[in-house]
Order: sequence, then structure tokens, then C-alpha cells
Amino acid sequence: MGAGRITKARLFVTAALLAPIAGAIVLWVALTGRDSRDAFADSRPPPDLAERFYPPEGWAWGLIQAGDGPVQRYGVGGPPSAPRADVLILPDYGESAETWFETARDLIATGDAVWVLEGVGQGGSARLTGRRDLGELKSFDPDVASVQAVIQTVIRPAPGRPLVILGQGVGALAAARAVETGATPAGLVLSAPRCDRALAGGALVFLRLGAYRAGGAWVRSGPDDFAVRRTHDRWRGAITHVWQIANPDLRLGGESLDWQAALLDLQQKTEPAAARIQTPTLLLDADHGPPCLVPAHTERHALPGADPAFELESDRWRMPWLSAVERFISSVIPEGAQRSPGTSDM
Repeated sequence: MGAGRITKARLFVTAALLAPIAGAIVLWVALTGRDSRDAFADSRPPPDLAERFYPPEGWAWGLIQAGDGPVQRYGVGGPPSAPRADVLILPDYGESAETWFETARDLIATGDAVWVLEGVGQGGSARLTGRRDLGELKSFDPDVASVQAVIQTVIRPAPGRPLVILGQGVGALAAARAVETGATPAGLVLSAPRCDRALAGGALVFLRLGAYRAGGAWVRSGPDDFAVRRTHDRWRGAITHVWQIANPDLRLGGESLDWQAALLDLQQKTEPAAARIQTPTLLLDADHGPPCLVPAHTERHALPGADPAFELESDRWRMPWLSAVERFISSVIPEGAQRSPGTSDM
């Protein structure tokens, strides 16, 4: 018997041995997971929340479904007069629109309409499993399709009013992939792209049993983003978690093995094609090494020492990050574009 046949035989035996164990795990999960999978629109502010973390005035929620994909939640807010630009935010894993309320307020104050599209199985979007706090996902293709759909059918950018897509962490990869596959924003902001390589799918994923939880379940006692070192700011680092305490449908713990395999697939598709992106791009990172996403026309702004959740960071890093984003948005607005007073046409 050749070496190739021996390897295949061993793989078959290993898979056969793992299948009953994995099947028992999935059966146990199926019997114990009873959470609603439905999308969740509105949310209730936590008690004693500082005003800067409240939803912007006039904030509204919506739901979108691209084709047969899962229903996803988005939120939108804008200034009292016609916006100078539309900013579509794609959050990182574990974040919801509520995580971005402070930043949305800041951008709205400069005259932008702000849209936040939550990923499949994230925030208030529909879940793919009865364990609502499990980050389950088999492919990021529906996320990318929803970016296209929300631009074309909901935002519908107006002439002279540019659209900028801002992706954070995993959202930066989804944003880049959306542009690679046809989205045409005036500008692209890649904020702390998730460059560390995701884990490859193991035997359980191969056997279609990848819904097993790779990370911990959500627990009321934490940890929050400050505790896991996504930010140096204790108050901002608690925001996502306190919204989740007040709104159980927003809770999200660790990701599944499927999700990790899907992220690896997204990275392998997106990174090699990034250099062909012609959209003006702002890359914001902590300058820890060569970036994984570098479109052809990229301005890089480094934030040495920052933790990855830039929108939640201490002012030492967040203010330069926000200023860079605001300057970039201003740079893609056509010269001479006028904004007449009136109600936004969102």
C-alpha cells in the first residue's frame, strides 16, 4: 500500500472515530439550545448610561435580507440638514450598532449620515443556531451580499453625496471583499483589519459538525472589551457588554469552528485581491508589521500602541483615529458640492 493510501486510510479511521463523539455533542447542543433565531430590531438602553453612549437623536432601525440569506439588522441616523456624505459601518466580531453609537454621534455632528450594518449572527441580526450567543457562520458571502444590497436598495447614494464604507476588524475584510466584488463607494476605510490568520477547519468542520463552540459562552460577569484588551479605556470597553446585559438578544460569546473556517476562507479570498482595489482607501492600524490589506491607492495612518477596537480606545488613540476618518471623508466629497438646508433624504 502506498504512502498516499495509508494517509487516506488514517484520515478515514480518524473521521470515523470522531463522528460519534461529534454527533453526540451536536445532539446535546440541539436538545439544550432553545433561544430565538429571529432578528431583533429595537434595543433598550442600559441604566445609568452616559449620554454619549445613547443612540443618536432620530436613530432608526431596519432589517434587510439579501436573496435567501439570513435577515440582518441595520441602524441609521443623520444630521438635521441634508448630509454631506453617507458612511456605512461594518462592525468587528462581537460588536453591535450600539457599540458604535458614540462614533455615530461624532460623525453625524460633522454632517454625515451614518449607517451600521451588523453581520450575520451578530448584534440584532438573525442567528443560524438556537444558541443565540454562539457566533455561527459557514460563509461570509451573505455578509458581502448584504453590503451590496443595503447600498443599492436602502442607502441609494445621491449624486454629489459620496458613500464611504468603514470596516472595523473582521468588518474591514468584509468591506474590502464587497469592493472587490462590485461595490463602488467613493472611499474605503479599513480600520484595524483582522490580519492574524484564522484557524483552518478541522475534522468536525469537514464532517459538517463545525457548530461546536470554539470560544466561551457569554456570561453576565464578563469579560468585556477592556478585560480582553481590545481597548485601554475602561468605560468604552464596558459599553458592548452592558448593552448585552440589558438586551439578552444582543448577547454573543465565542465563535464556532465553522465561523473560524469561514474567516480563513474570507482572508484567503480577500487579501490577494486587495491590491487591485482602485477605490481611495484609508488604512488605520497599530503598525505592528506589514498590513494584510493594501489597495492600490492607500493612505496609511498608524496608531502605535493602540488596542484593536479603535472606536472604543482611550482618547490618546481614538481622537487621532476619528480625525483621520473625518479628514478622509472630507477628501472624497466633490469640490463645490453644496448642501441645502432641509430634512435628510435618508
